[in-house]
Amino acid sequence: MTHTTTPFGIISSGRAARLHTLQNSHGMQVALTDYGAAIVSIVAPDRNGALADVTLGYDRVEDYEADRGYLGIIAGRFANRIAHGRFPLDGREFQLALNTHPHHLHGGQDGFGKRVWTAQPHDDGLEFTLTSPDGDEGYPGKLDVSVKYSLTDADEIILHYRAESDAPTIVNLTNHAYFNLAGAGQGTILDHELQIHADRFVVTDENQIPTGDLPSLADTPMDFRESHRIGDRIDADFPALRPGGGYDHCYVIEGSGLRLAATAWDPDSGRVLEVLTDEPGLQFYSGNSLNGVIGKAGLAYLRRSGFCLEANHFPDSPNQPGFPSTVLRPGETYTQTTIYRFTTR
Repeated sequence: MTHTTTPFGIISSGRAARLHTLQNSHGMQVALTDYGAAIVSIVAPDRNGALADVTLGYDRVEDYEADRGYLGIIAGRFANRIAHGRFPLDGREFQLALNTHPHHLHGGQDGFGKRVWTAQPHDDGLEFTLTSPDGDEGYPGKLDVSVKYSLTDADEIILHYRAESDAPTIVNLTNHAYFNLAGAGQGTILDHELQIHADRFVVTDENQIPTGDLPSLADTPMDFRESHRIGDRIDADFPALRPGGGYDHCYVIEGSGLRLAATAWDPDSGRVLEVLTDEPGLQFYSGNSLNGVIGKAGLAYLRRSGFCLEANHFPDSPNQPGFPSTVLRPGETYTQTTIYRFTTR
């Protein structure tokens, strides 16, 4: 694995950002920036060996600073939504920033995707670290966070997350990469095939806040237990699909430990993406709000031209006693591992 570092621009505070490019022995490349600890590009081969960049992003850090789509960033302290930005913990109620009115999304106005992290190389990749102070966006406790990216010769990108707090708090981290296995900016992802290893999903209301129900996927357009085109049922007249204009839902990944959660396949290029995780949920988002923003190489990212598979806990978990807990206490360590594995068929 080789590692090179180049300048990536300067944000409005005057602080410089860098671009770190990892390459394995097969020529696969992953570019990361310390702004948002974001994945900027993933260059992977197709079935004929031709390389293409398969994740959406920008050529300059200034565009990441202006971005509102969370392209490639680490979302935190709490990925996804918290209803009305409020949650109870140990008899107190905490109020967070409201950045998707009237709710809290992906850590608030100035979440982890809008911070410059500290980057440190390691043997097979790069580790990003960040300290979030007590009261940051309304969250209690000082939180020390690290995200380690590793690139292997098996064409796997391994993300290992770690966090510790000096006071009781909540934590739910994820990466928000958008994938297009045909190549970033190369049309929609509706012809991609997707399989999600889940029997249930998290039902949400008209504001995409969980109701607490975790029903079966059977006989619904939400069902990806068998691989099929993303576009087959995306516009079905079904209550869960209406608020987000397509898929934007957390799937319940049964079992424990590191396991296969989803497999995506582009029939034209033959590229396959497998997502493995030890998290209980996987948020599948079909890029419904992409609106033609100009990304890398001047290409427009149109509606549904990228999909996200975000491994994390369920949205609004702090307000749902029946969901897996996201509470982190002093002396405990939050850990999470997600793997993006690339192959062809």
